[in-house]
Amino acid sequence: MSETAGDLPEWRGGWLNRLVARPGFQSWASKFPLTRRQARKDGAVLFDVVQGFVQSQVLMALVELDIFRRLRGGAQSAEMLGRATQIPTERMQVLLQAAAALKLLKRDRAGRFALARKGAALMGVPGLDAMIRHHRAFYADLADPVGLLRGPAQTELSDFWPYVFGARGDIDPVVAETYSDLMAKSQLLVAEDTLRAVSFKGAKHLLDIGGGTGAFLEAVGQATPSLQMTLFDLPQVTPAARARFDAAGMSTRVQICPGSFRDDPLPQGADMISLIRVLYDHADETIEALLRAVYAALPAGGRLLISEPMGGGSAPDAAGDVYFAFYTMAMQTGRARSPAEITALCKAAGFEKIHSPKPARSFVTRVLTAQKPH
Repeated sequence: MSETAGDLPEWRGGWLNRLVARPGFQSWASKFPLTRRQARKDGAVLFDVVQGFVQSQVLMALVELDIFRRLRGGAQSAEMLGRATQIPTERMQVLLQAAAALKLLKRDRAGRFALARKGAALMGVPGLDAMIRHHRAFYADLADPVGLLRGPAQTELSDFWPYVFGARGDIDPVVAETYSDLMAKSQLLVAEDTLRAVSFKGAKHLLDIGGGTGAFLEAVGQATPSLQMTLFDLPQVTPAARARFDAAGMSTRVQICPGSFRDDPLPQGADMISLIRVLYDHADETIEALLRAVYAALPAGGRLLISEPMGGGSAPDAAGDVYFAFYTMAMQTGRARSPAEITALCKAAGFEKIHSPKPARSFVTRVLTAQKPH
């Protein structure tokens, strides 16, 4: 059978990969002048993958020991920080040295440690420290990644996020408060990138489904003062939203409707509906029903806004296809879908003019918009 030009690159790639996979070749390539730079670069990248979990645990320790806040006033020694945190000096030195290697801290000539730019930036991201702390549950599930892939009966992360399973009156108030606080803080970043990507020009009334304590609507309301808004979410989540809107001077512009999109009809009257980090929490059949309900609730020409982390599809994405793919797996419901998959779901519900611009920060969110035909 003859070989076509289209087959050649794949054949060459297979041959090259088999060659590169030989231990002897790696040793040779690391020394040969024309290949050693790439070989060493590949080795460094692979080692970075191997040590990734250790890096995340170093960050967890820094956050739990409040090291960044303790250094806001200036440089301190390992001995000083060790006394403040009840960590032996020599072990605190190991943690601080690791943080400096990760460019989160910097070491001065006297051997003291201070905030580096990345460490200071971490403090400036709303809710990031809370997000890092809650990863203890995620890390526990990833301790046995093969077990997670095979589908355990229970996971730590699914216990943390009870809402995605449709729980209602039996939700622990403490869990509800923890959930709502974490979502509200992290929602600020999502709102920032969503507002950069989407125009609300022409919209008169926005319905935010699964809006939690209203962090996204508050951001939209500040950017679009003429917009009327409705928040729709579970009764256990919405009480804090009223206080938020009162404090922001938006109470007359926002209607709060407690309910579950699984069981209750959607509020009517909006010409634009947003689903902010909703779809990836749920299975296909759940969001198929939700998108049909959204389509029915919108008037002709009404718009749909979806904003959440997405996978890369045919072009794998490190945020969507690594972090969020395994995160949703540990949640035991939903998954990070590609823009093409979400587009297909929207088309099946009847939407058209579907568009997903390149995201500013794919690790924060990606936006997809659609329209109901006139």
